[in-house]
Amino acid sequence: MRILMAGASGFLGTRLVDCLTADGHQVTRLVRRPPRTPVERQWNPSAAQLDPQCVADADAVVNLAGAGVGDKRWNDEYRKVIRTSRVDSTTTLAITIAGLPAADRPTVLLNSSAVGWYGNTGDRTVTEEAPAGEGFLADVCRVWEAATRPAEDAGVRVVRLRTGLPLHRDGGLLKPQLLPFRLGVGGKLGNGRQWLPWISMRDWLDAAKFLLNRDGIAGAVNVVGPAPVTNAEFTRELARQLHRPAIMPIPAVALKVALGGFAQEALTSARVLPAVLDKAGFSWAHPDLAGALRAALSE
Repeated sequence: MRILMAGASGFLGTRLVDCLTADGHQVTRLVRRPPRTPVERQWNPSAAQLDPQCVADADAVVNLAGAGVGDKRWNDEYRKVIRTSRVDSTTTLAITIAGLPAADRPTVLLNSSAVGWYGNTGDRTVTEEAPAGEGFLADVCRVWEAATRPAEDAGVRVVRLRTGLPLHRDGGLLKPQLLPFRLGVGGKLGNGRQWLPWISMRDWLDAAKFLLNRDGIAGAVNVVGPAPVTNAEFTRELARQLHRPAIMPIPAVALKVALGGFAQEALTSARVLPAVLDKAGFSWAHPDLAGALRAALSE
């Protein structure tokens, strides 16, 4: 396939590019700076600027663009960056797709979203049929997903990847925890009862490839592992695999001092299940947390 990708330089994007390229696909990367290689094309989503021919040349479009929610302390300015970086890129791609003649449109738009859609679900399990919850990230996900509508209305298959917490030692949920755990000062966040919708990196990559090729799947898809765990359970398993104690819980008040507005989201419980992937027969490489952490720590 000829695949056009936004967000190709990010935590997930770099790995997905490598994976798709290894499978023989041609991946063209959208970049904001002048192109440096033949497989790059420049765009400016903040100004809704994208050459329609870039999209017309693609069989599929993958959009993973968006500022990292845990990269900086949240304030009003960074909240705006989180929102606009997602909505602007999605809107630009969806409108460009819709503006092409039907014969030139890609067959699928795989667009990133997040389990933040559901807000705080407590101990209640949720699938793709659950409505949007409350809170900043739920509001972002709502407008983010709505921005794909022009492509959907134009007849393009749109898949909204409600991604959980991919596990890899070089980023995401795991990276900032490794040093304190290895020093023996790791621990649960707050009371530890909040549910974590983790997924192994291999399963996330396999799910993305699976969804690119499944013509019958459209709409929201929870890209999470089949067995969510609480933060306390995650903490115990990570400590066990690192052969370190986990006796230093981080109080909620300390998180609020360290993370600002992001602290509330870090303490949110999301007991999310991958109903669409399960129904479609997706095969999990790492269906349990122990195997997923083992793979993440050895990759």
